[in-house]
Amino acid sequence: MSILDQTKTKMTNAIEHLKEKLKGIRTGRANTGMVDGVTVDVYGTQMRIKELASVTTPEARQILIAPFDANSKGMISKAIEKANLGFMPMVDGNVIRIKIPPMDEKMREDMKKICHKEGEEAKIVIRNLRRDSNEAVRKQKKDSIIGEDEVKKMEKGIQDLTDKFCKECDDLVAKKEKEVSTI
Repeated sequence: MSILDQTKTKMTNAIEHLKEKLKGIRTGRANTGMVDGVTVDVYGTQMRIKELASVTTPEARQILIAPFDANSKGMISKAIEKANLGFMPMVDGNVIRIKIPPMDEKMREDMKKICHKEGEEAKIVIRNLRRDSNEAVRKQKKDSIIGEDEVKKMEKGIQDLTDKFCKECDDLVAKKEKEVSTI
């Protein structure tokens, strides 16, 4: 696998990680991704909610969690409270309901800042990958594996990948910020 292919794969992983992070950021609507990051201490281990229950959004402002094991509903409810997500779970029979309160303007601004911060962190990862790849290319030149023309060509390819993935980060963040702004 060439350095360019490795770089592209790693940058793609950085974008996927950003997408996962952005999924968990609250918008005005209920989203199953809002509780994806919550871990529950159950059966003597830490498990994610989606491993313990079916998570759905029956209404625009409600998340419904149906545990596979009814005995775990109390632990799931406590874990959601402890996660400090800004909403309270209500145990209703064998399911847990979470009503998503409407977001005020300050909360929307805070969510936009979080989106922006996550995007910047992803771009930092991408730039660090560019640096590492360029160092690997220079090392190959130093070891006389490749020539100067090949170095320039590979560095340009790495820079093109960096520009492409940084733009994709910006696009994802802009899309999420628009979602957050929509009332």
